[in-house]
Amino acid sequence: MKKKGSSAGKLRPPIVSVVGHVDHGKTTLLDAIRKTDVASREVGGITQSIGASVVETKNKKKITFIDTPGHAAFSKMRSRGAKVADIAVLVVAADDGVKPQTREALKYIREADIPFIVAATKMDLSSASALKVRKGLEDEKVSFEKKGGDVVLIEVSAKKGKGLNELLEMINLVAEVSGVTGDPDGKLEAVVIETDKDKGGPLASVVVRNGTLKVAETIFADGLSCKVKSLFGTEGEKIDKALPGEPAQILGFAQLLPVGSLVSDEPRERAAEGKEEESERKPEGFPVIVKAKTTGSLEAVLSNLGESVSVVGSGVGEVSLSEVFLAKSAGATVIAYGVSVSKNVAKLAQSEGVKIESFELIYEIFERLEELANQEPEDFLGRAEILASFPYNNKKVAGCIVLAGRISKNDKLILKREGEELGFARVASLKKQKDEVNTVKEGEEFGVILSPQLDFEIGDVLVSVKKKARDN
Repeated sequence: MKKKGSSAGKLRPPIVSVVGHVDHGKTTLLDAIRKTDVASREVGGITQSIGASVVETKNKKKITFIDTPGHAAFSKMRSRGAKVADIAVLVVAADDGVKPQTREALKYIREADIPFIVAATKMDLSSASALKVRKGLEDEKVSFEKKGGDVVLIEVSAKKGKGLNELLEMINLVAEVSGVTGDPDGKLEAVVIETDKDKGGPLASVVVRNGTLKVAETIFADGLSCKVKSLFGTEGEKIDKALPGEPAQILGFAQLLPVGSLVSDEPRERAAEGKEEESERKPEGFPVIVKAKTTGSLEAVLSNLGESVSVVGSGVGEVSLSEVFLAKSAGATVIAYGVSVSKNVAKLAQSEGVKIESFELIYEIFERLEELANQEPEDFLGRAEILASFPYNNKKVAGCIVLAGRISKNDKLILKREGEELGFARVASLKKQKDEVNTVKEGEEFGVILSPQLDFEIGDVLVSVKKKARDN
């Protein structure tokens, strides 16, 4: 039976998104509010997946917090965190002030068109200055109370417990003024904030905005339907239902849902978000297969890979045997982000010559991939930078300097621009000053005529490699 919508909802727990720059104390602030210790358990002190929790104030009012990742790579997840929320808490460290991700978070808040409160954190430090935070945000056109605006700044110290009750009271006040409501008997509206794989199957973490999510009911999301097998609360306990404003994990969908999917009790068309971006990725580049623990983590990696990297496969969960064979056929490296590699998979990878690299911190992935993408080929002999271009007998001469190794007449040359291969050539003429030579070494300047005449530019790089029999 379809639920009837209600014109008048009831006040429900506000859904609050905590956003801001990395290491400005978002998770530590939530730890103090929840009296937990999540921050010390986060790898590298960086929150790397979206989670939700419920706290009860001293006035017995509930607030649902979404703890969104602070690393720059999670911009999409942060954006969705703000959009699912009724209110945002913009965290700014009082000793550091406004930073790039502070501005980014402010942008998402404005796009979501939701009210927000500024929490000036780390006020226990001697270098802390709430005035610095206020001034920095005013430069970003934030209008505070008493200056014609409605944004409130709360000074907090998670370490000393300062300002926590004031922050919670302000959240409830803003929720009441904004009219945050939800109808338990209305149409179901929930938002997927994270997805994961469990032994029982895919798990979708959601926050209910309206209606009631119940066990055994049929629900729909992203063109898929499922009968809810089980529901779990924030502590992993089994629950029968989730009311407006409450988070829950759903077990029942046959496959992982994209983060940001809308869950309802009526069929909806599959969202096309993100598909164009994936199809636009160039096939050229250093090939990789990416495996991650959650959908949100996988999205964060894929959306921040440079053009020098080509994704030949990706997914959530442990590295499989079939992915090792795929990596071998594609000449790809497997990136395992927060997931384990079984002994069988590791043994197969070793026997097939496939490299699997494991990571716990996302920024280490990008650093390593940049290193791998710029790695010289096994048959590398030398590298030179093109410093000048001038004409000679209807041809172009490249004036170069050898940066590493050596360049010889019998070598095969690869022309590169910003790491991307533009073409191959052989040496038609190699001159040092006015003399024709066979080899130039590191630090020496030379002129070279390429055959064929590639369209090089100043700043391009020539990489010299050994000629193979088939190149002659």
